[in-house]
Amino acid sequence: MRALARPLRAAVVLLLTLFPYAESPAQAQDVAPPVIAWKACPENAKVQCGTFRVPADWADPQGPTVLLTVARRPATDPAQRIGTLFVNPGGPGGSAVDFTFDAPTFFTEELRKHFDIVGLDPRGVGRSTPVLCTQDLLDARPNPLITSEPAYVSTIAYNRRLAADCAAHTGPVFNHVDTLSVVRDVDALRAALSEQKISFYGASYGSLIGEQYAERYPQRLRALVLDGVMDHSAGIGTFLVQETDAAQDSFREFVSWCARDAQCVLRGQDIPALWAKLLARARAGTLENPYDRGGASLPKPGLSVGGASLPKPGLSVGGASLPKPGLSVGGASLPKPGLSVGGASLPKPGLSVGGARRAAPPRPVPAAPASAMDVGEHSFAAVICSDWYLPITGFADLHRRLSVLAARAPQMIASPLALSATVDCLGWPVAPPNPQRPFTPPTGLAPVLLIGSRHDPATAYVWAQRVARQAGPAGSLLTYQGWGHVVYKDSPCVAATADAYLIKLVRPPAGASCPAVEPKPFGVG
Repeated sequence: MRALARPLRAAVVLLLTLFPYAESPAQAQDVAPPVIAWKACPENAKVQCGTFRVPADWADPQGPTVLLTVARRPATDPAQRIGTLFVNPGGPGGSAVDFTFDAPTFFTEELRKHFDIVGLDPRGVGRSTPVLCTQDLLDARPNPLITSEPAYVSTIAYNRRLAADCAAHTGPVFNHVDTLSVVRDVDALRAALSEQKISFYGASYGSLIGEQYAERYPQRLRALVLDGVMDHSAGIGTFLVQETDAAQDSFREFVSWCARDAQCVLRGQDIPALWAKLLARARAGTLENPYDRGGASLPKPGLSVGGASLPKPGLSVGGASLPKPGLSVGGASLPKPGLSVGGASLPKPGLSVGGARRAAPPRPVPAAPASAMDVGEHSFAAVICSDWYLPITGFADLHRRLSVLAARAPQMIASPLALSATVDCLGWPVAPPNPQRPFTPPTGLAPVLLIGSRHDPATAYVWAQRVARQAGPAGSLLTYQGWGHVVYKDSPCVAATADAYLIKLVRPPAGASCPAVEPKPFGVG
């Protein structure tokens, strides 16, 4: 019996390792559901807001807690209400509370009839105990395009100093902002709402929340839509290459649009040559930031003025620069391929140079103590470095990888998202608690609708294909044949397909696609 017990124990350990999320509903909720006192949101009286506390570390339910903020927009037709649709706009760093405020500008009227829309700011983000760091230290971020051994060493030292600073300002939650912890928070909120099952719409990085919620709580999901799909199985090589290929594809698509549409102000010009000159001027520190005139400045400019680089080589999504290349929707869709030239938008096929809008005013965050008023929110690195293992063995390794990317993407050099994720995590003091692995749908999971944009500059189309294959029979991939990142709002066909699934649970046929919608000029609704 003893000889038999040893391999049996080993088999049990192996099964627990392979299937860490297989748990009964009773095991899944190991703390009492929180109680939420709802009241009208100060920003929007039509939306209800509330807060609740959960463990900062779910492995220590009796330890310190974190305060989370949630918004709920009731279904517009209570008689036709189906249930609750949880939403997350991505980032990491996008506010689901803000996304809920702006739901009428994003989701169709028909969808809003049937669902309460609920947005939870993930832990460490927005109104949910945000990751806070000294602003002067954030402003001193080194150029992620590292070109020397000293710069590499300096970046590691900076990242460690920043992590220590953020941990001191943020408190116990700082080391527990990984997506698996967010998933536990989502289910605590589900229990607080007394919902047996929820539907979930995850955009961009929010798709990772949806994927990992599906793995841990399959019995709690009625429907799952992933729009702009994250592939959490991608190792560092795949991650860098596929993201950079997507960025370069957006540049090519812009050039193609400019050649065929008279609304492009650069029509007839050599755009790659123009772009090369702008990059050279930026690196030389001679490229003027058009937002910094007459004392007005862009809160998080995409260009360094008087510096030596374009920190994120110019890629912009939907007219918004990616200061923390975070792919966040935040209430506004990130629709079209985007490049930013000289601070003026060239993106979506459809933006004109010199007409760039200013960044939206920052959303309100919980008041900081008087001693900490010089801090800023910086959740991107804390979350990315908790969810991704992106090992670099030294400057030579990084230089080799960047050289490969530059050869593949001569205009983009590297994906802003992938470059920042990799460089921001150099020397990070804590190993990621939620490193990459394939999406593994449990038996009995509800169907998953994956929406992939053929020319997505942020989450590569191949990622949607890969996750669809990982999902197996549960997955339905809808391909949008056009441009943009997160395309529910941009394509009536996509919206109708997603609505049919969310409302009636009707899956699209295998190989389903939606035609491209030619982008509109900037400023045209």
